[in-house]
Amino acid sequence: MSAGILSDRAIRALFDGGKLAAGRPLDADQVQPASLDLRLGAKAYRVRASFLPGPKSAVEDKLARLSMHEIDLSDGAVLETGCVYIVPLLENLALPNEISASANPKSSTGRLDIFTRVMTDFGQEFDKIAPGYNGPLWLEVSPRTFPIVARTGSRLSQIRFRQGQALLDETEVLDLHKAETLVAADNPNVSGGGIALSIDLAGQGPDSLVGYRGKHHTAVIDVDKRAAQDMFDFWEPIHNRGSADLILDPDEFYILVSRESVHVPPLFAAEMTPFDPLVGEFRVHYAGFFDPGFGHSEAGGAGSRAVLEVRSHEVPFILEHGQIVGRLVYERMLERPQALYGSGMGSNYQAQGLKLSKHFRA
Repeated sequence: MSAGILSDRAIRALFDGGKLAAGRPLDADQVQPASLDLRLGAKAYRVRASFLPGPKSAVEDKLARLSMHEIDLSDGAVLETGCVYIVPLLENLALPNEISASANPKSSTGRLDIFTRVMTDFGQEFDKIAPGYNGPLWLEVSPRTFPIVARTGSRLSQIRFRQGQALLDETEVLDLHKAETLVAADNPNVSGGGIALSIDLAGQGPDSLVGYRGKHHTAVIDVDKRAAQDMFDFWEPIHNRGSADLILDPDEFYILVSRESVHVPPLFAAEMTPFDPLVGEFRVHYAGFFDPGFGHSEAGGAGSRAVLEVRSHEVPFILEHGQIVGRLVYERMLERPQALYGSGMGSNYQAQGLKLSKHFRA
């Protein structure tokens, strides 16, 4: 049996075969080249704290004990910062025994600092769906910086399906880089199964823009509305004023960008892995999936860089220009997707540099 990530064609086949089901028809752009966007269901449950169901409980059983109140999402509702919500998703699974899955926040979700994790009944890990899982999906949602408006059908998370072990080892990553130039680096750092990305703190443009820091006590952001907010109402621009470094203040949220452009060839998918805390007390990149074709010249993406959602914990931490902040791991696709990322499918972040989420006007 061959190993690899399921493509858009195979994801649609899961629906056609009853291995994936949903409470209403799929949105036209819901299936991505190597992933499926997941949609919020009818209700959100405000809970006292995050939890895992564990091997003996369904999520609903835990909600009966931990839910504080129920929120109707049918016409939209505000989800407040610092609160934890559990939302049943419209999609549910009846996976074959050879298919597993993993989930991640969508790029726009990560750039709004909305912490999301998918849960399954009897699950012992977030964002991991065991082979052959049959049951509902639930999403934990916790806005960290901005309050949001969400509704039934809002898409905050995405799921990727895989058959077998498709991950490239370090030798294979190096060979692929030599053939396809995965990151624009003269001497790529490959270890831990992935290829390193470093931070750009030199700045971009005539004003040496480095990134953005999220403001506190803002208005709400409707997650389904594009270009509806003035960026300066929510973000403080950060500029390089002569020193290419940045002190991360504890529990502040930053949007920064990689120094290297990134390339995901059409027969591969990539994921940003959480960075090793042994080299710095900070977290980079909630939203980890890079679809086939990201940064691919054929799909109009030459020069695409990785936008990084960065948060320091416990203590202030100094980032310096060129410092390694994350690693990309690559997996094989089972087949080339019908549509590559960015090729006429409304992809928001192809050929990007430093860029806020689609919700803000420049």
